[in-house]
Amino acid sequence: MNELPVGVELPATLFRGKAAIVTGASRGVGRATAVRLAEGGANVVINYLSNSAEAAETAELCAGKGVNAITIAADVSEFAGAKAVAQAALENFGRIDLLVCNAGIWEGAPIEEMDEEVWNKVLNTNLKSAWAMTKACVPAMKKQPSGSIVLVSSTAGQRGEANYSNYAASKGGQISFTKALASELCPKIRVNCVAPGWIETAMVRPVFEDKEYERQVLEAIPLRRMATTDDVALSICFLLSDWSRHITGEVLNINGGSVLCG
Repeated sequence: MNELPVGVELPATLFRGKAAIVTGASRGVGRATAVRLAEGGANVVINYLSNSAEAAETAELCAGKGVNAITIAADVSEFAGAKAVAQAALENFGRIDLLVCNAGIWEGAPIEEMDEEVWNKVLNTNLKSAWAMTKACVPAMKKQPSGSIVLVSSTAGQRGEANYSNYAASKGGQISFTKALASELCPKIRVNCVAPGWIETAMVRPVFEDKEYERQVLEAIPLRRMATTDDVALSICFLLSDWSRHITGEVLNINGGSVLCG
């Protein structure tokens, strides 16, 4: 498995002059998205929960694209943490234009074994954080000519996932939240979400130590591969950019054809 970037470059003018916030940006999809936003000219706020070294690596990669990047540790599942992230963006860049709600975890259990702590942890990290970040950022975003928000959901939010009912509920909630906000925040702010299937990340690698299971997963994907983090990052950037200026309330599937939704 690898996380090599797709062999395309974003125009440096795509997000020039804009300030972007990416939650959960120390690694994985968050890091790939932050770097692509920087490539497109945005200054980036890199939120992380605990791994300061990995967050600093993300910031260094962004700075290498010729933009300014800052890191901020905050638990965005709490409104106080989300407010601190928004304030850091305003103090450093004077504006908020783009928001990517990517903070998330994947923990579950059969329903009869799932305790309240695991249920709450997943719902708060995945869904409540999207509420908290949106609430914290929208007042500043409304002061700009336009804005764009993308939530990182999952195919689990569309078709469910056995033994991860909490995760599926959180991701389905993100989809409904996206649609509600798209109506509420128009015409200035567009709100969309992406729904990836399997992604090549550190989070899922332990699952694929079982090579037979990995083979079964790949055979069930028509494109016969999992998405890289950059596949997802580029889709997020498309939805954030003026390339999609007439798209809001949409769920963009990134699953290699494994789940086909109308």
